[in-house]
Amino acid sequence: MPILFVYGTLKRGCKNHHPIADQRFLDVARTVPGYALYDLGDYPGLVADSSDTAGVTGELWEVDEATLARLDAFEGVDEGLYQRQRVELMDTVNPVQAYTYLYAREPGQRRIGQTWRETTA
Repeated sequence: MPILFVYGTLKRGCKNHHPIADQRFLDVARTVPGYALYDLGDYPGLVADSSDTAGVTGELWEVDEATLARLDAFEGVDEGLYQRQRVELMDTVNPVQAYTYLYAREPGQRRIGQTWRETTA
């Protein structure tokens, strides 16, 4: 089954967790350096950023193919809002990769830290 890295409103306790609530939570995780979060208002956007030295924190989920397809629609993949891509995650022993949703548009100037903290759920 696919492994998915979520970093925003899909995380446990956040307002859009419902699409993966019945899937299997694996662990907290962090991307390798090279990614940044941007505040897009009600949700964050993850973008590749070669100047980043810390990575982004989130959660790892094992999801079935049907859920992944629903998430593609939810994240606006067909509309060009996000792209589902593989990212490498930090691991002390072996390289780990997971799918995630990278923001596919210009993120603006509101870069935030390594962790999305939803203010209202």
